[in-house]
Amino acid sequence: MSLGVDLICETSVCSFNCIYCQLGAIQKITNQRKLFIPTTTVMEDFQSSRWQESDIITYSGSGEPTLATNLGEVAREISRKTSIPQLVLTNGTILTDRAVIQDLQNIQRTYIKLDAATEDGFQRVNRPVEGITLHFIIENILQFKQEYHGFLGIQIMFLPSNFLQLENYVLILNQIRPDEVQLNTPTRPYPKYWHISSRGGHSRELRRYESVPLRTISLEDAEKAEDFLRRETGLNIVSVYQHADSKTLTER
Repeated sequence: MSLGVDLICETSVCSFNCIYCQLGAIQKITNQRKLFIPTTTVMEDFQSSRWQESDIITYSGSGEPTLATNLGEVAREISRKTSIPQLVLTNGTILTDRAVIQDLQNIQRTYIKLDAATEDGFQRVNRPVEGITLHFIIENILQFKQEYHGFLGIQIMFLPSNFLQLENYVLILNQIRPDEVQLNTPTRPYPKYWHISSRGGHSRELRRYESVPLRTISLEDAEKAEDFLRRETGLNIVSVYQHADSKTLTER
């Protein structure tokens, strides 16, 4: 059970505009940090939530969580309330910012997305803010790993296109050597326009807006990718397909 914390919440704000994003087309593409929601407001919402039932507290929501300048402050405040571990899902675009590095030291787990293993694939799938390259992201991760005291994970969103980049992934993952690699595939539709419930679980009951289903890789291909990456890297590889068949994933 994960309690989601959204430090942006006003609209979709991110330094990526991923083709599979559950938020749809990002409304503000930027890598500039700012305060979106005051820490006092976040903590009031936290206190009124069912946080005691959660196994982990996850920073995600309406875009790139490291863009919120109070990420570290919120993490410290929550740590004063509970020892439940905290996790941030990030695209790694501003890991060179010293303030971001310090913020993430207050969070036990950091998962960085790596949805492509070639520059062309990176630009096509993640559609980053101008000037961001795959090489830049990898260098950011390598530098961050040297300083970060927590658990470092890499998340790969497998699509039919980047499934063909497995050998490139091996080279990159062997360079990074993260604590864990998570293999995912799109399980939520791509909204045709911004809708607040797109920040949630996309259950059929809440899905009252137009959306586009996304192509997933097959169970057979997912198993091939998992086995190949585990064999060639020796890393801890986990897959969304380990607990659900492809039919279930397609229906989500």
